[in-house]
Amino acid sequence: VQLQASGGGLVQTGGSLRLSCAASGDIDIIKDMGWYRQAPGKERRLVAVIDLGGTTRYAESVKARFTISRDGAKNTAYLQMNNLKPEDTAVYYCAAAERGICSHAESDYRYWGQGTLVTVSS
Repeated sequence: VQLQASGGGLVQTGGSLRLSCAASGDIDIIKDMGWYRQAPGKERRLVAVIDLGGTTRYAESVKARFTISRDGAKNTAYLQMNNLKPEDTAVYYCAAAERGICSHAESDYRYWGQGTLVTVSS
């Protein structure tokens, strides 16, 4: 399985971005897909995850601002980010898991994309 993340960039506070994560390879084994982020000098943390049935989980800091979705036909997951804040600045990584439990645990995600940088200016 290979994951290709895209859509990052520079945006002002209050702006929006949409990240995409395209999966290729043995995609039938993918159950959960998720987004994590790593801010400078900090650990990588969960942003949002979604399972095959559409169940989602979000970090408290992004609830009501971010929306994760997936398009099975296109083997792609999306992260719509609205009302962005400077503290959202980070490298965003997409991930995929073979376990369909909508896990928030990073260790459950075997496949990772290369990361896309999101910078929110104040």
